Amino acid sequence: MSLQTEVMTAMKAAMKAKDQNALASLRAVKSAILTAQTESGAAAELSEDDEIKLLQKLVKQRKDSAVIYQEQGREEMAEEELAQASVIEQFLPEQLSEEEIEKVVVAIIEKTGASGMQDMGKVMGMASGELAGKADGKTISTIVKKKLA
Repeated sequence: MSLQTEVMTAMKAAMKAKDQNALASLRAVKSAILTAQTESGAAAELSEDDEIKLLQKLVKQRKDSAVIYQEQGREEMAEEELAQASVIEQFLPEQLSEEEIEKVVVAIIEKTGASGMQDMGKVMGMASGELAGKADGKTISTIVKKKLA
């Protein structure tokens, strides 16, 4: 089932449940999908990788907004953003734990023979490709820095 179909099904359920937060989140996802499709021309279907990148971008936006709201002391707005992020995350593949990410990063470092921070770009490129959709780029970056330092 395509992401668009899943989102529409979830939207109907949210409408029936009168869950305004989920409905707002799902409408944002639907809007982003339609925008991405029209950008690629002729209402083309998005590939699974494109869908995952789109969802990750939406989750990241929500989490970044929540951090800003928390810094400004607007906890209710931050909670709303985090709740929307959790609704969107339901459509993402299972995220790996930090330990699992660390194992993959260590394997990549051994495979490439990386020895210091000068090799970070090479390791990040391979790790990002291998962990696409399964881990947040910020988490990957933190682990790579820790291992190469």
